[in-house]
Amino acid sequence: MQLPQHSDEAKAYFRSLVDGLAGIEVRPMFGSVGAFVNGNMFAGLFGDAVGVKLDPTALDDLRALPGSGPFGPAGRPMGGYASLPPDLEDGAKVAWLERALAYVATLPPKAPKAPKPRRSVR
Repeated sequence: MQLPQHSDEAKAYFRSLVDGLAGIEVRPMFGSVGAFVNGNMFAGLFGDAVGVKLDPTALDDLRALPGSGPFGPAGRPMGGYASLPPDLEDGAKVAWLERALAYVATLPPKAPKAPKPRRSVR
């Protein structure tokens, strides 16, 4: 599966959109970045596309907007996510990010992964 290049400019733009949201963590993910609350990703960047995780009703609302589409690799989009229309104004994008944050914050916190056991070297 071919993953898109994630430019520093796209990553900086994504960070600028989520910068004012409280209680979140932005961290690297598969060569790109994702925004998390309670260990669960609520928004991410794939190529130049900003995607959000929403409840089914809100997801239908977003998918009805011209320019919205699946989020993630072609043929294997991420379930529960949709991409924001690229020509949407930044304020409207932030509103969708806030909606995604509010939804994902209601989900059970994701437990941290246990560290992998160290392999002994002989």
